[in-house]
Amino acid sequence: MNALLSFFYALLGHDCRSALEAHGLDPQVGFLHADRPGRASLALDLMEELRSVLADRLALSLINRRQLAPGDFIVEDAGGVRLTDAARKQVLVAWQERKRDELTHPFLGETMPLGLVAHAQAQLLARHLRGDLDGYPGFVWK
Repeated sequence: MNALLSFFYALLGHDCRSALEAHGLDPQVGFLHADRPGRASLALDLMEELRSVLADRLALSLINRRQLAPGDFIVEDAGGVRLTDAARKQVLVAWQERKRDELTHPFLGETMPLGLVAHAQAQLLARHLRGDLDGYPGFVWK
């Protein structure tokens, strides 16, 4: 499970970093996560809002639906675990499909694909930091 979650978190982290950069924010300077060289702290902050909706839920669904099985993981000699190439492809397809699922954004009231929520949140954060919004409306999914 950790190997699957780590893979999803890497994908989500990339999406969050891209969303922040697209809205003129530095993904290295965070609020919740301490700043460290080479660490995208603000991207990690944004991930906190989206992990359960995108990564955790999808990982559990893939396991519970038996779309992934123990044979889809390789245990390395050093003890590490990774997905097989075929399983990684299957996981990437599921990831892209999940990002196409639509929802109504709780603050904006607009219907959008789940994959665009990181961009919406990055835009809201940028607007708050520039003084256009009184507060940052965190993403809470129901």
